[in-house]
Amino acid sequence: MLTVAPDPPAGDDRPADGSSSLIDEIVREGARRMLAEALQAEVDAYITRFAAERDENGHHLVVRNGSREPREVLTSAGAVEVTAPRVNDKRIDAATGERERFSSAILPPWARKTPKITDVLPLLYLHGLSSGDFVPALGQFPGSAAGLPAPVITRLTETWKAGQRIFAARDLSGVDYVYLWADGIHVNIRLEEHKLCLLVMIGVRADGRKELIALADGYRESTESWADLLRDCSRRGMRAPVLAAGDGALGFWGALREVFPGTKEQRCWSRKIASVLAALPKSAHPGSKKALAEIWNAEDRQHALAAEKAFSTAYAAKFPKATAKITDDLDQLLAFYDYPAEHWIHLRTTNPIESTFATVRHRTKVTRGPGSRAAGLAMAFKLIESAQDRWRAVNAPHLVALVRAGATFINGKLVERPDEDAPPAAA
Repeated sequence: MLTVAPDPPAGDDRPADGSSSLIDEIVREGARRMLAEALQAEVDAYITRFAAERDENGHHLVVRNGSREPREVLTSAGAVEVTAPRVNDKRIDAATGERERFSSAILPPWARKTPKITDVLPLLYLHGLSSGDFVPALGQFPGSAAGLPAPVITRLTETWKAGQRIFAARDLSGVDYVYLWADGIHVNIRLEEHKLCLLVMIGVRADGRKELIALADGYRESTESWADLLRDCSRRGMRAPVLAAGDGALGFWGALREVFPGTKEQRCWSRKIASVLAALPKSAHPGSKKALAEIWNAEDRQHALAAEKAFSTAYAAKFPKATAKITDDLDQLLAFYDYPAEHWIHLRTTNPIESTFATVRHRTKVTRGPGSRAAGLAMAFKLIESAQDRWRAVNAPHLVALVRAGATFINGKLVERPDEDAPPAAA
């Protein structure tokens, strides 16, 4: 009879409570063997490449030289013990006069964790964990109960701080951002005396790719904080975007009109719907949600205006405040109709920012250890940098360049000769 978990043999001191399961052990052992084979193949290829190089006595200049001390590497499969082969390279670099050295591309010297584990650390920090909390948190990874010591976390934080400072000072004149999303993220951890408010701007390049434009700490998303950030971007060469999307409550809009007055405005429909529902009784939510969907999901501006009129007719008398949230910002809510239909799904909301911070926006746990605004900013930068690798380009990326060139789109469709399509002037 087949068994899933056989009785442990005599002398096996593994815990019997299932905390170190047979599947985990098999995965780690497979990972260890595969890594060992990959490291051996890498060394063999290196030695073979220089097999023809010999000294005056005919001895090979590049040979094996035993193995390094075993060390544990924290991977997504758990903690894996690795014994890396050593190489004795006696060749001399003619330029520097120093000996050549073999460096593994698979397992760099002193590596103790894989990049995927490194990506998790800023997320844990923003969840409200201090450096002392990382050990039990990382213990949830299979076989990683040892975690990472606090000094390692501190060094990583300093590295991220340096990376964030370089990013914040980079030249923006060589990149053209056509669309822009802006949002303020409040990090609910103890950082000095005030909460950290992260001002985040993500843009769409002319080739359709999404990219982090700027990340800074501000005071309660104030107009002046946003203006400082936009002015800094402008000084570094940033061109005014064609369209900016954001929450209607942001101080961002006043700052945008000051720094980039020609940029069009698009309100975030997700936030607007939440705001409208908050002003309505729960009994009215099902009907109002459907009515609001008829507006933002309409096939063109004319149908959206008709749906808005129907919404106002149904709710204005009883719920004027809820209705005003739509009517007061209607032009900004429907701005996306003047851009390619393929881009509407991207422009109606600030989802690129929302999804990146979705898991940390509503956290309540507060760090017990010391914190700093610089550390929080660096952690957020690392979180976005890691997420940025997974962002996909906007739909129909070739149309972004046309938007920047000033092409006319009516209800999502490109108008080849807008002057010919214009109605004749009255006599």
